[in-house]
Amino acid sequence: MPNTKQTEIEDVREVLERILDISEPPVARCRLLSSGFGPSHTLVTEAELTGTRACLGCGNCVDICSLLAREPARLSKTAQRTSLALETMVGTDCDRCYACVMSCPQVDTSIKHYIVKTRTVEQMKHLLERLGPTDDYYLDAFLEEAENG
Repeated sequence: MPNTKQTEIEDVREVLERILDISEPPVARCRLLSSGFGPSHTLVTEAELTGTRACLGCGNCVDICSLLAREPARLSKTAQRTSLALETMVGTDCDRCYACVMSCPQVDTSIKHYIVKTRTVEQMKHLLERLGPTDDYYLDAFLEEAENG
């Protein structure tokens, strides 16, 4: 969980906007802009872990990815469940729905709020425009599974 001292959006707005404009999963870059672990969320060890921004490998971003839900064959590229693995599997085909950022426990809440306020509605509009009137990937997958299973 991030520190209680969150990243000030005004300090990173320009960089964050550039990150969000890239057509690749933004979760790793948003995590690096975040404040890192707070001391109450780390184990007591000889190494100082407070403030670290390294990926936990929890796999939340992989599990929530809409592209991987539609194309599960991409999951066979690697067994890793990190943000870097997500970038490898998705590449520039990212829907830019930002669900990966929202699901990451290390991305500061201030960054998540900024994305919701400035990008989510806009990106969902573009995604819906790309879909045809009869496209329903989730329903198609469900019906196919029901027929085969």
